[in-house]
Amino acid sequence: MGRWLLLLVLLLPATMALADEFRPALLEITETEPGSYAVIWKTPLTRGQRLALEPVLPDSLEQVGPTATRQIGNSLIDQSRWRGEPGTLVGASLEIRGLRSTPIDVIVQLDLLDGSEHSAILRPTTPEWTVPAKATAWTVAASYWKIGTIHILEGFDHLLFVLALILIVPGWWMLVKTITAFTLAHSVTLALATLGVVNMPGPPTEAVIALSILFLAVEIIHSREGRVTLTERVPWLVSLSFGLIHGLGFAGALSEVGLPESDIPLALLMFNVGVETGQLLFVGVVVAIRELLNRLPLTWPAGSWRTMPYAIGGIASFWVIDRLAGFGGM
Repeated sequence: MGRWLLLLVLLLPATMALADEFRPALLEITETEPGSYAVIWKTPLTRGQRLALEPVLPDSLEQVGPTATRQIGNSLIDQSRWRGEPGTLVGASLEIRGLRSTPIDVIVQLDLLDGSEHSAILRPTTPEWTVPAKATAWTVAASYWKIGTIHILEGFDHLLFVLALILIVPGWWMLVKTITAFTLAHSVTLALATLGVVNMPGPPTEAVIALSILFLAVEIIHSREGRVTLTERVPWLVSLSFGLIHGLGFAGALSEVGLPESDIPLALLMFNVGVETGQLLFVGVVVAIRELLNRLPLTWPAGSWRTMPYAIGGIASFWVIDRLAGFGGM
């Protein structure tokens, strides 16, 4: 088990305390009348401060009236109105000033009066985007696949849950079935929650996700001590049950972005495919590192195996307390 401790150290992001903080900035532009645009600029707060980001709209647009700013949760929202010639945004460039030096994503949503919808993800390496003449299904699919992949790779609590499953589930075939059950479960609740069929506030959902990790940490300890655990007996049932809750967490992330009305099924599908892509990448990295460590001539002190589940449980316990404290802000 000592090699698993080294694995945890290798995989532990420096930002683990911000687990599951998929909080991108959002620039939403809606054409309400020919040549009239409603602009919403939403940016997350970091330590109570707004990020040094600013959307730069085309020179052909002119702001009409003042900007209204309000705070909702840990985000600031600017609302403004702009005017220009009809169709002026097609072929124009949108830029997020300051993005190159800020480690965050910006989701751009553009809804035009003719019914066309455009979306893009701007990152520090690509802070500018040219509005295409026509949004294609491929553009929507690629955008939401990226969003899903980025979310799972930045969602350290989801990845820690998967890591705990790898630690406790015996055998490759059983692990495949367990991960598959987790996938099916969170896919169902992701779809239901995103479409508004089920609804659960964010803080309770995130607290239960943290509890699911703590539960697996305890199961790992019991298993190593010779007790047959529930996760060993029916791992697929455990992953299926907790996967339903994790799906609600994924839905909370997707709600930050929204879905294009004309391509909801495609966007929802590709977000989920992106989540699975990131999850499979993580499993592949874990397995590769584990095989590498198995080949190294390392010896570990007796009882060192406890460090790994205690580390997982300690992190999960911190998240439980932190997220329970957030209940008052619901």
